Amino acid sequence: MIEPGKKVPAFTLKDQNGKSHSLTDYAGRPVVLYFYPKDDTPGCTKETCDFRDHLPRFKTAKAAVFGVSILDEASKARFASKYDVNFPLLADTDHAVAEKYGVWQQKSLYGRKFMGNVRTTYLIDADGKVARRWDNVKVDGHAEDVLEAVKVL
Repeated sequence: MIEPGKKVPAFTLKDQNGKSHSLTDYAGRPVVLYFYPKDDTPGCTKETCDFRDHLPRFKTAKAAVFGVSILDEASKARFASKYDVNFPLLADTDHAVAEKYGVWQQKSLYGRKFMGNVRTTYLIDADGKVARRWDNVKVDGHAEDVLEAVKVL
């Protein structure tokens, strides 16, 4: 995990429309980067829809919002279309970005161990440093918490 105050690694990933997004494209403004386990699952859908619903307020604060999971662009396109997601969902299919950000971890479900994204959000400041990090995110109220943190940057 990248600690607050540390510079974040650069990356370029494609979104649900096949458009490439590089972190450097958003230099000089806040970036919300939330890592989630899987498209179109209950918790991930609620989290994404909460960010979608708060997006106008993030835009007012000049913040860019990105969701990141390991599923491909086609999965992201179906997910975005189904829930009218109007911000980039980034496909990290080889989990390289998740590894750089420390969120690719061993998880356990019903006694089965596997690797996956741990629900984590990074708020990156205008200088490309971690302003705040939320670990093991609980979905309810999370988008609002992130928005409040963006406002004080």
